[in-house]
Amino acid sequence: MCPVSTNPEFHWQRRGQATIRREGLAVKAQTTDAAAAIDAAIAEHRHAPDSVLPILHAIQDRIGYIPASAVPTVAAALNLSRAEIHGVISYYHHFRTRPCGRHLIELCRAEACQAQNAVALAAHAQQRLGCTFHETTTDGHISLEPVFCLGLCATGPALMIDGRVHARVTPERFDALIASLEDEG
Repeated sequence: MCPVSTNPEFHWQRRGQATIRREGLAVKAQTTDAAAAIDAAIAEHRHAPDSVLPILHAIQDRIGYIPASAVPTVAAALNLSRAEIHGVISYYHHFRTRPCGRHLIELCRAEACQAQNAVALAAHAQQRLGCTFHETTTDGHISLEPVFCLGLCATGPALMIDGRVHARVTPERFDALIASLEDEG
């Protein structure tokens, strides 16, 4: 299963999330929004066969991550244990359990990209950003996540920034992409 969201509105939703953060809405309002997003995801997918994954994807697409408060809610809705829901979330690398930075960089770590110097690119990215995989820069601007295949095996190394893929990424090109993100503010 490809870990990349297939939701065409994902990019827009991530931008919406960033807009919410910039506007500085109260935490309580975000909590209410998260609860509403969780309820909407459950209502939309609860009757589908094997609905755990579609619900978790829908929650992450709407909120940007799966908050701890989603686990008991989803478990109760599907008559499953919290451990079962937590097991699914922790098994799949794609699911995040905490908010990510304003921009999300997903760097391909699959074999084809590794054969095209992705290991060196990953080391460069971590040094340039000052964080490792599964972390966010100290200013909260960029999160770095590994991903295992973006489907660009012939044009690696590849990465995805906020849902937009980039192929044949060199350290120099990576720096240019980061500079453009920093210029956005």
